[in-house]
Amino acid sequence: MNRKMDNKEVSTSYWKDAFKRLRKNKLAMVGLYIILGLMVIAILAPWIAPYDPYEVNYDEYLEPPSLRHPLGTDEFGRDILSRIIFGARVSLQVGIIAEGIATAIGVLLGSISGYYGGWVDHLIVELTNIIFAFPFLLFVIAIVVSLGPSLTNVFIAVGITGWAGTARLIRGQILSLKESEYVEAARALGASNTRIIFKHIVPNCIAPIIISATLGMGGAIMTEASLSFLGLGAQPPIPSWGSMIDYAKDFLRTNLWYSFFPGLAIMITVFGFNLLGDGLRDALDPRLKV
Repeated sequence: MNRKMDNKEVSTSYWKDAFKRLRKNKLAMVGLYIILGLMVIAILAPWIAPYDPYEVNYDEYLEPPSLRHPLGTDEFGRDILSRIIFGARVSLQVGIIAEGIATAIGVLLGSISGYYGGWVDHLIVELTNIIFAFPFLLFVIAIVVSLGPSLTNVFIAVGITGWAGTARLIRGQILSLKESEYVEAARALGASNTRIIFKHIVPNCIAPIIISATLGMGGAIMTEASLSFLGLGAQPPIPSWGSMIDYAKDFLRTNLWYSFFPGLAIMITVFGFNLLGDGLRDALDPRLKV
């Protein structure tokens, strides 16, 4: 009983210390505030957007930024600020759902590979090498084209192609932990392999999983924007930052602001996830000091 209490106190102390280190990292906190702000905007989009993002008004065709439309209007007279606000929903959905799928697959395959070894390990490692052999974006484009352009298929494509890095990371963690004393004790007590992996080993890999997932979300958002720019992501009239830049490319010479603001939204979002990911890496590694 005392040993369990001691382990719980050590775990609680670890996360408290990690949070303190994170709070001391000003850049990481900037990233956290950016992400939290975007989440609030995405949740409250119907109430804070000044206009309906789907409302067409040809009388206000390609208006520059003004008091009535702070970021201007597009070629259909739709308010760009409102479409950017609703576009945050698409980007965050892709970042969370697609990266969640990739992380789940990576943790599962990496755990199996590292724990069992042998031909299973060899098979998964070779599969990982195959994934890394292809340019990531081209691989995603091929899958989306074969499945058909849609936001759901973007989730699937990014999820089933983005797991390799997490799998390699978790495999290395499992290899270093599976011979630990507490794992040997669990085996001696008759615990099944599944219980040992997911009850005793994977929880000790939470820190690198969180870091990898956070950094991966920024990449997933960039991938969705790239696919939408190519017409393979969110389909019209769904507001997506990538598709907005695609529509704006025909007006670069005369209406530069049209493409600038969606691009700025992508940059700030990815920047926020990268700052937070770097901060979490420093905070969750007790060997590093902020």
